[in-house]
Amino acid sequence: MHRLFKILIVPILLVSLTACASVPTATRWAMPDDTMLGADLQQGVAAVPAAAPNVRIDSFTVNVPKSLKVNERNLYYPIGDIVWRGEPRGDRYAQVKAMFDAGLRSAATRIDGARPVRLDVQVTRFHALSEKARYTVGGVHDIDFRYRLVDVQTGLPIGPSKEINADLKALGGQAAMAAEGRGETQKSRIIAHLARVFYEELMVPGGHITANLGLLQAINDL
Repeated sequence: MHRLFKILIVPILLVSLTACASVPTATRWAMPDDTMLGADLQQGVAAVPAAAPNVRIDSFTVNVPKSLKVNERNLYYPIGDIVWRGEPRGDRYAQVKAMFDAGLRSAATRIDGARPVRLDVQVTRFHALSEKARYTVGGVHDIDFRYRLVDVQTGLPIGPSKEINADLKALGGQAAMAAEGRGETQKSRIIAHLARVFYEELMVPGGHITANLGLLQAINDL
């Protein structure tokens, strides 16, 4: 069924992109600026541990590689690695990093294991909504990253690096406007979601489980 879905949807996407050939090509499957990760990276989904790792976050680093492609075009689905419109136009790499920093700081206050670690994060995709999508159909905030834990005392990695899909349902139309009225901006929702994801990864046996968000999520994963 998944193969049939790809066969049907890819021609539709190709037709829709014909009119905007100048859009930069995404590099989501590359290993951009991969200074954080070494040979310990597991391809695909890493095996989930049977128990939470019993750590606490002593410090963290967040890398948003400059090789990721930013798309500022106001299309329903801009093709690129970074699509972010929840703040005024500026340094999107810095804005994405700041959201991860905020989510990690929030999570760290509740992650209270015994072993102090440094948590290194490398963002591989941050595709939120364009203005056109946010004010009409909504969609999915497609967020992917890799992380590893490093023992503070020894400086050695704790197990392999892990790839995380942290997709979040993105509000659209009247639901988005109502959320804005309550003070729930795209930015605040994403920061709170990232805090939950990191908490679940380090405190819940099995780690974070990606939400099933349907057709739009499946298109993102093509």
